[in-house]
Amino acid sequence: MKVGIDLGTNTAGQPVRLDLEELLSTRLLVQGNSGSGKSHLLRRLLEQSAGHVQQAIIDPEGDFVSLAERYGHVVIDAERTPGEIERLAGRVRRHRASVVFNLEGLDADAQMLSAAAFLNGLFDAEREHWFPMLVVVDEAQLFAPAGGGENSDEARRAALSAMTNLMCRGRKRGLAGIIATQRLAKLAKNVAAEASNFLMGRTFLDIDMARAADLLGMEKRQAESFRDLNTGSFVALGPALARRPVPVKVGEVETASRNGRPALMPPPEMGADLQGLIFEDGADPLPPVRSVPAPRPMAEIMDSITAAPAPEEELADPETLRAIEAEREALIGDIIGHFVAEAAAASASPMRSVQSLYQDFLVHCRVRRVGSRVPDLADFTRRLAIARAGVEPGLPEGEHSGEIWQQVRGQAAELPEEMQGVFLMLARAAMEDAASPTDEELARAYGSRSPSRGRWLLTYMEERGYLTCETDFRGRRVVRFPAFGWKTAPGEPRPSEMARG
Repeated sequence: MKVGIDLGTNTAGQPVRLDLEELLSTRLLVQGNSGSGKSHLLRRLLEQSAGHVQQAIIDPEGDFVSLAERYGHVVIDAERTPGEIERLAGRVRRHRASVVFNLEGLDADAQMLSAAAFLNGLFDAEREHWFPMLVVVDEAQLFAPAGGGENSDEARRAALSAMTNLMCRGRKRGLAGIIATQRLAKLAKNVAAEASNFLMGRTFLDIDMARAADLLGMEKRQAESFRDLNTGSFVALGPALARRPVPVKVGEVETASRNGRPALMPPPEMGADLQGLIFEDGADPLPPVRSVPAPRPMAEIMDSITAAPAPEEELADPETLRAIEAEREALIGDIIGHFVAEAAAASASPMRSVQSLYQDFLVHCRVRRVGSRVPDLADFTRRLAIARAGVEPGLPEGEHSGEIWQQVRGQAAELPEEMQGVFLMLARAAMEDAASPTDEELARAYGSRSPSRGRWLLTYMEERGYLTCETDFRGRRVVRFPAFGWKTAPGEPRPSEMARG
């Protein structure tokens, strides 16, 4: 289900929307000098998407704590041991709680180490807890610096490694990184390069303007336009935003930062007494002792995470959902069918490995906007094997044929994914009383051009009791399926030279 986030309006007053499902696969980079409106933009995005997806915010200044009261985010103070932080992050993923990880009050090294522990806890969650999550990192240049700076090597390596995992490998674990930085030149290039969506705000330094223009595909002479952007104005580009650079004025937000935007405040009129207040000891009362609240106990935080409501999903018409799913399946089937046809056309070339085809498959899915629900490698292997065998379309109609075929597919599912298409091809031939496929046909369905591979497949399945093979007096092969009482018509294991011609 596609969900569009309303970011604001373009110069013509038309709404600019962000495709949330596409964002989960492609990540986002926000850049702008201090005061350009980055935090306002992030707040708008978080507020608009709060009811659709789980969120985690790495908050170095405590700006986003105000989201907790309005949207139910759990605030986690970072003054804890790394082990505690990692356990909290794992529980956040397990219970799908939206959280604000508040780093306010820690020094730079402690912020980097705490953020690294939290991100590692999210990243190392068990596979069954890989739910989609937006991970927003404000002031990302603090956690993924381009240079050494004044931080310790230990803190810098830990934070940079965690940020690289988030942006480079997080997608497969459901983590969609959204990073915001004041300066692109201070952000590690291998972290920034993984983003496919960009929102570029006001910036003045030539090096930052040049990098922003390069990321947006703009000419160098257009780079100076970033100096003219107003507060809250950005240039958007990316598969989740727009195919061409589009200016956007960010809309209003419902919550406010605790720090707020600086405003003018005239000094008080104290007259001659002002000198006495400054130079005379004891002229003013001692300042009150500042009480620092202790961090909330870990047990209380965990209870809050457990009790936090999961993001509410927008209910859609069942018929619409079926249509969307059918469209997605059709796109996936079309892409896989293209691979099969391409392999058949290149009959003289070696068959490509499934892993190599899967990488191309992911690229095709992104280009054709299949969405975030893309088959994993095992599912792709199964679909490819079935497509190579050509067994699913046009099954015979009958009162019980569909039910029996489901039982056949259940048996096939017990085999390795790459063999399931071969088994289904043999079963369909037996069900239709057609001739047993040749060794070459079996090998092609498996993804090989070697006939001996086809004979090995039959031996493998026969040894495990899925079928039996017999040879008649003319040397033709008959394949039987004891579980269903089916058998193929006799077929030549190797096509004759005349048939080849």
